[in-house]
Amino acid sequence: MHTTRMKPYSTFLFDSYTFNPKKGEIRLNYSLDDEVHFTETLTLQKEGLFPDGVDKELLERALFSLHLIGGISYYKTCCPGKIEIRSGKLTKEQAEFWNTVYTKGLGEFFYRNNLDFEGLVQFPSDAQEAPKPISREKKHERVLVPIGGGKDSVVTVELLKAAGLDCVLFRLGRHPFIDAAAKAARLPMISVERKLPRDLFQMNAEGALNGHVPVSAYLCFLSTVAALLYGFDYIAMSCERSASEGNVDYKGHSINHQWSKSLEFERMFQHYIATFLTPDVECFSVLRTMSELHIAQHFCALPQYFPLVTSCNANWKILGEKPEERWCGTCPKCAFAFCQFAAFLPKKALLHMFQKNLYEEEALLPLYRQLLGLEGIKPFECVGTPQETRAAMHLALEGKELNSTPVLRMFTEETSQKKEDLLRSVQDLLTPANEHAVSPTFFSHLHAHR
Repeated sequence: MHTTRMKPYSTFLFDSYTFNPKKGEIRLNYSLDDEVHFTETLTLQKEGLFPDGVDKELLERALFSLHLIGGISYYKTCCPGKIEIRSGKLTKEQAEFWNTVYTKGLGEFFYRNNLDFEGLVQFPSDAQEAPKPISREKKHERVLVPIGGGKDSVVTVELLKAAGLDCVLFRLGRHPFIDAAAKAARLPMISVERKLPRDLFQMNAEGALNGHVPVSAYLCFLSTVAALLYGFDYIAMSCERSASEGNVDYKGHSINHQWSKSLEFERMFQHYIATFLTPDVECFSVLRTMSELHIAQHFCALPQYFPLVTSCNANWKILGEKPEERWCGTCPKCAFAFCQFAAFLPKKALLHMFQKNLYEEEALLPLYRQLLGLEGIKPFECVGTPQETRAAMHLALEGKELNSTPVLRMFTEETSQKKEDLLRSVQDLLTPANEHAVSPTFFSHLHAHR
């Protein structure tokens, strides 16, 4: 099925998980054929942690779920044909959920490694009857807001603050860029440190399969554990409506780099938590009704964050030195973010943020053609749709400061959309959509502030 220099393994095992309340430490243990062992360690901030106030069975279910999603980073090393779970049992419905999460969440990984994944992921279902969900009194009315250092979570934070909601930021790993954004937001923050096992990097160096994993899915399950342990009723994610659009069709399936940020995953996740854990922790994306263009418009009204945020993935890589610059200026995320901000910011502010004019870079023309849908496929990054790229470039042209750049000249010469169609597209993208998974109470709070 695939070729690596590694020894083949037949079974991926979810061995065990532990939680030490005194240390605030979660350990997730996995293995391949009981020969290669992986232990992932999560260290929770002790301040505000109150495990004694959590129903023990509910916490166990949340930790078990975290154990299952955490295994995806290790399963993908060789994608064994058999999965064995020693840390708990699943019903058929639960197993189908995990089959879908692993299959669709690893879609890009399968595509890039040219794997035939049809029927590959088969979680065992040993439990005959699912445990009933556990009620939990909603007394905290606090919102946990995962923050990643980019524009989206900043917009979420400011929308929630405007609605008068009690928010606490939540981050996985430490980074000075996130520190700066949190300071500007003037909100408290909970931190969790994640330590991946050296054996994983060693296997990757020796030829293990590697590639994209659904990090947002992992963050949703980790945030659920945190909501229980720190006392939150709501988890506010920052996933836009265009995250639901795929990149390419492969073996009859739509492959979406952002699948775990999609509305499909969000609704699946909500159902799983409400059915098998508790209906009293709600997780949803506050930005689901908004396009990337609409989010950029909101962000461009928040100048205090301009020098603080970045969407460039070069800043978040696990291994190697991290750059000092916030924007590399060469990747799809930099190119797309520049495009969205150029729709609303004057040239001076734009160049101050990026330190250069990406529309002047002829080397980026092929990338912008992909973002426009003129050639190739949409890049495998968290970028928006061709419609959003075209609308943003149209707005930049209307501003007239960037019209002579190679990128906007290419857009003018190579796209055939009429001006009235582009104007309709802009209007559509700046109008909130109806589809979302936000609870009615929350939506009513936010709607007046859109």
